[in-house]
Amino acid sequence: MSILKGVGVALVTPFNEDLSVDFDSLTKLVEYNIENGTNYLVVLGTTAEAATLSAEEKKQVIEHIIKVNNKRLPLVLGIGGNNTLEVKKQIEEADLSAFEAVLSVSPYYNKPNQEGLYQHYKALASTGKNIIIYNVPSRTGQNIEADTTIRIAKEFPNLFMIKEAAPNILQYFDILRKKPEGFSLVSGDDEFTLPVTLAGGNGVISVIGQGYPKEFSTMVQLAFEGKVKEAYEIHNKLVEITRLIFAEGNPCGIKVVLAEKGIIKNYLRLPLVQASEGLYSKIKAEMNNI
Repeated sequence: MSILKGVGVALVTPFNEDLSVDFDSLTKLVEYNIENGTNYLVVLGTTAEAATLSAEEKKQVIEHIIKVNNKRLPLVLGIGGNNTLEVKKQIEEADLSAFEAVLSVSPYYNKPNQEGLYQHYKALASTGKNIIIYNVPSRTGQNIEADTTIRIAKEFPNLFMIKEAAPNILQYFDILRKKPEGFSLVSGDDEFTLPVTLAGGNGVISVIGQGYPKEFSTMVQLAFEGKVKEAYEIHNKLVEITRLIFAEGNPCGIKVVLAEKGIIKNYLRLPLVQASEGLYSKIKAEMNNI
């Protein structure tokens, strides 16, 4: 799965004022990323507000992105939840012919222990599908510890990658140090992208990357080439905007960036709301600085 290397972006779902899915803006977003160096697209992740989309809307979004992409970039599909048997069933029944892998977040709300997390991914591994583990403790309430990730990686070759978003960067480094050959790690935290890539990671599944695909993909490529100084120049240029877009939750900040760029309209579905006036002003000012 070395094809999933570099910058993957977790696409937002654009909405119209009436909160219907804005497919025209979705087309613009996909084209903008393809034209500006994004390496692969992640469909229906957290950033897509997938939790607020109906089953029919999810189907329509998937079909639309597949059509617009037209096999130009690899695709990854988000399928996750806290009911293991239901997630397994969804993966088994999904048409994954257009996708390289499934991105599956660890169970949230239930707060299983490490053995429960292992058993969850063991059940998903039995589908035989290519699966990316997604660890994001800030959303799930439970951390997949490095040793659990390594245990999974060694036993189930089709669980070939982790999108790691633990707040402790040392956990990333422990996985990179201990992982078996053929298993890869991508950053799930935009600000950690550069140090993690330099340490041996495969890049990032990014939020800010869809707003600044050219800059972010260039930074990651420079990291792969060992051009540390040049890569950090881009990192430092984007670090403030990266922090700002998460200040009031995701994807409210990145939708401000994309709206200011004229790619989408700035609408979200409840329980998420638009960025406050103060944050909007700060994001707009930082975009001008960039």
